[in-house]
Amino acid sequence: MVSTSQKSLQSLLATNLKRLTITPPSASSSSSDFDFSEVFGPLTPHHLQNQSPSSTSSTPAFLGDPQVIHNRSHSFVGPSPRYALSSSLPLQIEEFEPENDAEFASEDEGRVEIKIGPADFEILRVVGQGAFGKVFQKNHVDYMKAERDILTKVTHPFIVQLRYSFQTKSKLYLILDFINGGHLFFHLYRQGIFSEDQARFYTAEIVTAVSHLHMCGIVHRDLKPENILMDADGHVMLTDFGLAKEIDESSRSNSMCGTTEYMAPEILLSRGHNKDADWWSVGILLYEMLTGQPPFTHANRQKLQQRIINEKVKLPPYLTSEAHSLLKGLLQKDPSRRLGSGPIGGDEIKHHKWFRSINWKKLEAREMLPKFQPDVSGKLLYSQFRQVLDDNASR
Repeated sequence: MVSTSQKSLQSLLATNLKRLTITPPSASSSSSDFDFSEVFGPLTPHHLQNQSPSSTSSTPAFLGDPQVIHNRSHSFVGPSPRYALSSSLPLQIEEFEPENDAEFASEDEGRVEIKIGPADFEILRVVGQGAFGKVFQKNHVDYMKAERDILTKVTHPFIVQLRYSFQTKSKLYLILDFINGGHLFFHLYRQGIFSEDQARFYTAEIVTAVSHLHMCGIVHRDLKPENILMDADGHVMLTDFGLAKEIDESSRSNSMCGTTEYMAPEILLSRGHNKDADWWSVGILLYEMLTGQPPFTHANRQKLQQRIINEKVKLPPYLTSEAHSLLKGLLQKDPSRRLGSGPIGGDEIKHHKWFRSINWKKLEAREMLPKFQPDVSGKLLYSQFRQVLDDNASR
């Protein structure tokens, strides 16, 4: 039985969540909104009739630096070096009456189509919060549409599944599976380093997920421990496709995007990149799992970039020769010599001797059981997120 205080708390959370809206730069026009019709289709007639204006005046607050969590870099997307930078958009906080979003059904030639909206979901708790980058380009709607389109094309046992997508007049919603084992960074931060056996299992599942993306013509471009979740059974799940892009075999992208510690040298040098950049990030991930930190670190971003471009990777002597070999192959600064860049792609990595104990068919069928399982007693519990959230709130 839910107490009155719990109901009040849920109601307060839902109301506060709906108070956050993003509006265009022109503050003089209170009726203007982003046009999201190209992302999830036109607004339902029900929502257009029930949309209420802001009840109070709003004060613009411009975005500053993203909050730092454990002194780590955040994902960012910059322009292609070939194009000029677009003007940034302000973030406005507006208070308005809670929207009356309800299920809307329309009948089309005898077929009933059910429209899903925020009212169909119960907000239980905020389990995570992203950080906005410094640069907001006018084509940010295109990024959202690309993320949504990519998620609808991908189905894989180690990739978080998109279940619903819809919009209201001022918000976009992507409903994905709740993966409650915490993200890989949470467990690595708590444990310090992983054994080679533990790292091998996680890396193998990551390699199969990334290989599947590449087979679908998709490059993730932001692989890092914070974007790899762990489910209640201990399997890893790749998430956050906000910087992902569809790139065919003959094309290259010139965007500066990702998280600096995990960026491939060709991205930092603006030489154009493709799927090979993901394999560099996998190598950085593996190095961090085995040593506790990425191979290149510096508080100054420019000096960090120079280290990635110029310095050699220092491999700890306590790692096995097979691990050394795999890390050297993945962390080749020349993408044409990088492991996984050949015609067989990810299979080249799967055939490496460090993975000889992995049965890839059983792995992809989730028949290989993880040796570690998160401490959760149910698939809806969120205890694995609490420590990182508390650490974040205390800063």
